[in-house]
Formats: sequence, C-alpha cells, structure tokens
Amino acid sequence: MDYIAGYETWLTREKRAAANTLSSYVRDVRQFAYWADENRLELLQTSQEDVKRYARHLEQTGKSNATVVRSVASLKSFYTYMTAAHFVRFNPAKGFTPNRIERRLPAILTNREVDLFLEQPNIGDSKGCRDKAMLELLYATGIRVSELIALDAQDVNLSAGFLHCRGKNKDRVVPLYKAAVRALASYVTEVRPQLLEDPAETALFVNMNGERMSRQGFWKIVKCYQEKAGIVKDITPHTLRHSFAAHLLENGADLKSIQEMLGHADISATQIYTRPGHTVGYARGDRRGHDLWTQNGKGRPQNGPRDKTARPAGRNGRSAQADPAAGELGIVSAGLCGAGGISCSV
Repeated sequence: MDYIAGYETWLTREKRAAANTLSSYVRDVRQFAYWADENRLELLQTSQEDVKRYARHLEQTGKSNATVVRSVASLKSFYTYMTAAHFVRFNPAKGFTPNRIERRLPAILTNREVDLFLEQPNIGDSKGCRDKAMLELLYATGIRVSELIALDAQDVNLSAGFLHCRGKNKDRVVPLYKAAVRALASYVTEVRPQLLEDPAETALFVNMNGERMSRQGFWKIVKCYQEKAGIVKDITPHTLRHSFAAHLLENGADLKSIQEMLGHADISATQIYTRPGHTVGYARGDRRGHDLWTQNGKGRPQNGPRDKTARPAGRNGRSAQADPAAGELGIVSAGLCGAGGISCSV
C-alpha cells in the first residue's frame, strides 16, 4: 500500500495544505522512506530512536538545522496521519524536537522602499498595468503569493473595497485601500479582457498567454522591479507580506487583527513582528493608507463602508467611467493604464 500517497491526499483534503507545504512535507517523507529502506526499516515499525537516528544522519550529511527541524516536523505530520488512519498505534516522532535555531526576522521594506518599488511598473502598457495591480494588491492585503495567484475575478468587490481570500487555514475577507482599488479597477476593465485567450478563464491575474499566473512567473516580476528600483535588500513576494504586517503594527493595529488579516492559525507566527528590529519608520497617515485598518485596534477601515456609488478618481484627476463588462465585479475603470502593447511573456 502506498502510505505516502494516502498522506498526500490527507494533506490536500483534510488539512488544506498550501502547495509549498504539501510538496515539502511529501518530499521529506519520501526521503525518510528511502533512508528507512536502505537501513531495512519498515514505515509501520518506525521507533522514536529511528527518527533520532535519521535526524543525526541529516546533520552528518551537512543538512542545515532548519532542514532537520522541518524534516522532523514532516514526519510528525505523516505519523499523525498514520495513527488517525489506524496504520500505526503511536507517532514515533512525537515528543522529539531537534535543536532549533532562532527564527530570523523577515526582511522589511521602509516607507521609501515600498513607494519606490511600487512605482516601478509602467502603467502605460498592459504588462505594467497588470504588474502594478498585483504588487499593490499584495502590499494592500498581506495575502500569500499562493493566495494571490489563486484569486478568481469573482473574489474581488472593488466598489465595496474588499476581496475574498481562500486561505490555507480558512477563508477571510480582506479590505483594500484606494490605491489598490484604482490599480485593480484599471487592470480588470482595461487589460485583463485583452489578455484572456479563453473567455471562460476565471483567474484574476493571467500571464501574457492569457493563463493563470504562476508562482514562478510572479517571482520573476518581483525580481525584475527590485532590480529596476535599485533596492539592495533581497525582495521576494513574501517581503511585501512581511512589510504589510510590520507597517500595520507600527500604525497601531493589534496583533489579533493582524493575525486574522494574515490568516495565521497561531498568533505565535504573528508575534515575530513585535521583536526588536522591526522599526522601519513608516509614518501614520502615509498615502498608502494602512492606518485605515487600525481604528480602535480592530482592523476596520476608519472611514466606514465604502460608498458603493463612488467612482475612484482616474489618473491626473480624471473621473473614472463605468465599464459594463465589469458590472458583476462591482467595479469601474479608473483610467490608470494606457493602451500600450504587450511587452513580456510572463
């Protein structure tokens, strides 16, 4: 019987594991199974001493402490499934914790770095308009990259100023600030229809071939604009999520609200932003509007519900025009993007 295939199905259906978590855990378990087979051990008869031996093996072969810790966590998860399915009577990895390294502080961008980075896309062409919308949305909401590329067009309601995010722990509704609303409205009404090859495509963000954006494609976009901006810090898609959380905290949001917005299952994952070293000089009332989330520390927009009859102002102060094609999304064109050609395959 293929126990690892069953474990993969369990992670997907029962635990709703993110794609990266799924691939990492399954890979770790397969590597353990290979080692166990070489050492004439059976998955159904693994003892805690076997798990400890495997951890020592990883250390002796030069694996980092972080890799060892993650591999043991993967085995704990695997044997949690095995016990729940009654294949084994106990979890041999339970109670064993390898020496941990202190968790590093995630990279945080300053106010100026955020502005500089988000100003890089050229909204005069289709690719730049799409990229601007993606980057603004990521920083506006703090959602994960996997959640960003999984968004469908129906998940956004820009006239009401929120999006519906299907997270790995639970679904959540996340509000948007005005700059993100304008960038998204322009993309959805002016660019996305041009990029789509299949009218039935549901993805909110598509590549230049009209197909759903991939993680790899978005990573290339982020690295491209980091280089253009001349920012020395290593910016990854997750950097904007970390910056979002740190800036919210500096603007007075409470940890519980930030935990909910980030979709953390455990508040300990959110508490890392309270550690020394996360003061980045992000002033309250900055134009990107993260102070809208922090009224009374409850993560609610200060200005109350968005007026559904309001139209976001277009570029250079022009009024936006309603677009019938976007009616079901509750949005209007913000007039931000030009009609330039497609310039990249990503």
